[in-house]
Amino acid sequence: MMEDDRSPNSEAQVYAANLEYSLKELQRKVREHETELEKIRSTQKETPLPPEGQASVIKSALEDVTNSEPFLPFPGSVLPALVALRKTHQTIVESNAYLASQRAENEQAQRQLEYDRANLKDQQLLTDALNARIQSLREELESQAELQPEDGAKKRVEELETNKKNYDKETSKLMKSLHVFIDGHLAAMLAAEELGGPVVGDAMGLGPEDLAAGFNAQGKPKKAKDGVNQDKRQRRIDDIWGTGDQQAGQGDAGDEVAAAGREMRQLTEALLNALVEAKGDNSASYVTLARESAAARFLVRSKVAQFHPRDATRLRLVDFGRELER
Repeated sequence: MMEDDRSPNSEAQVYAANLEYSLKELQRKVREHETELEKIRSTQKETPLPPEGQASVIKSALEDVTNSEPFLPFPGSVLPALVALRKTHQTIVESNAYLASQRAENEQAQRQLEYDRANLKDQQLLTDALNARIQSLREELESQAELQPEDGAKKRVEELETNKKNYDKETSKLMKSLHVFIDGHLAAMLAAEELGGPVVGDAMGLGPEDLAAGFNAQGKPKKAKDGVNQDKRQRRIDDIWGTGDQQAGQGDAGDEVAAAGREMRQLTEALLNALVEAKGDNSASYVTLARESAAARFLVRSKVAQFHPRDATRLRLVDFGRELER
């Protein structure tokens, strides 16, 4: 146990002794070279040599250096280890510097590689789609070549008629869904906005009692009274939505909602009919409004319709399909 405890100290002492000896050996060599250099300098000062003599001295010095044994450290010297350590450290520093300088280029190359891979994938997908389209066109041409011209025209007409029936069916289904949405959700909010209440979408829980009581100047519902003057209420409905809405169940608490829903349905139908009759001419698809209603404002806010740029009484639907075709 005592020998194990002493071994690290003894190794450190041996290493220190070798290091000190190597240092003294190097210092001795340096002193020898300095002495020789001083001798040569003193000789040159005493008797300056001609150029031929200087060349001869340099030649003889080179020959002596060439023929002399190279200086090698003594066995056990730490000088080779120090030289190797310095060289290793220098290599590591240079390698780290090189890696740091190449990191930016490597990142740029990686980004370019990812970009090229994405482009390649897009090109492959496009190629597959084009090949599939070419194959379908070839099959269609082959099938048409087998048919007589009148048979092809008849088949095309049948396809168009089938598509028209499907479109009419989907249109009817969409219109029914739109009417259900208007009557079940939108009409009450439109009526509230018309009566001075919140804008459509700001208040969702308004009931018939709130509409019957009306709203104050701040747009908040008034307190419902025990009895509502039906004549005054009907005059208010006539003033806002017109006398044609008296058929919506006079005396019923849902008069305002029914009137607002009917106005919204009539406006959307008029806008759709005008758009169809215009046949792509946007200037002919405008509908003239009797007044600026909450329904019209809602359609404009929803980006479904737009006013004429110079006449706020004219409104038309945004032709989404025509915009896509452009």
